[in-house]
Amino acid sequence: MARAATTSDVFNAIAEPRRREILTLLRTGERPVAQLALELGLPQPGASKHLRVLREVGLVRDRREGKQRVYGLDAGGLRAVHEWTGGFERFWNESFDRLDAYVQELKQERQGSSER
Repeated sequence: MARAATTSDVFNAIAEPRRREILTLLRTGERPVAQLALELGLPQPGASKHLRVLREVGLVRDRREGKQRVYGLDAGGLRAVHEWTGGFERFWNESFDRLDAYVQELKQERQGSSER
C-alpha cells in the first residue's frame, strides 16, 4: 500500500526532524517565520515549506501581523499521535511495574538470606 503524502498525514509530517524542531520551538509561543528560519538555521523559503506542511496537517496555525506571517502551535492536531503513543506508555508502565516487583522480590530474598 502506498504511503500517505506528508501533507495529508500527521505521522509522516512529524517524521521530518526539522518539523519536529519547529513544533518544539512553537511550544513556547508564536513566532514569525523569519525568526523560526533564523533559529533553525534555514533559509526562509525552507522554513516556509516545512510550516506549510505542518499547517496543512493541522499542527500549526498562522495569522498576519503587519507584513509578517506569525505561526503558533495547534496541539490539537497531535491528538492522533498522543492516542497512538498512549498504548506504548501503558506497555512501558506495566514493564516498569513488573521490573519494580522483581527488584522488591530480590531485596526481600537478600534480606531473608542475610538474616539467617
